[in-house]
Amino acid sequence: MAENEENIAPENTAPETTNAAEAPPSKTSRAHRSQKVGTVASDKMQKTVIVRVDRLVRHRKYRRYVRRTSKFMAHDELGATVGDKVRIVETRPLSARKRWRVIEIVQKAAK
Repeated sequence: MAENEENIAPENTAPETTNAAEAPPSKTSRAHRSQKVGTVASDKMQKTVIVRVDRLVRHRKYRRYVRRTSKFMAHDELGATVGDKVRIVETRPLSARKRWRVIEIVQKAAK
């Protein structure tokens, strides 16, 4: 009798509807890609810029904040120039050292 009770579904249940917000992610959705905002330090290459990203790190001994700089090579289709503030996003490897892409010019450089 226990087997019969498990297999019987209640008769007055509504059919399940799937909502787009509740649906599992499709194959085209991507994981969160890292984004950084920095200043263009060099634009001497074709479709490539070097973006300097500054961050503040607390010194372990002196407990003061120290500015650290990282430089990233980024693919640039938008035509950013030196001094522009740009937003870059992580992407697949485009060359030996280029793994970032410029997605937005946040602020143009003053001329």
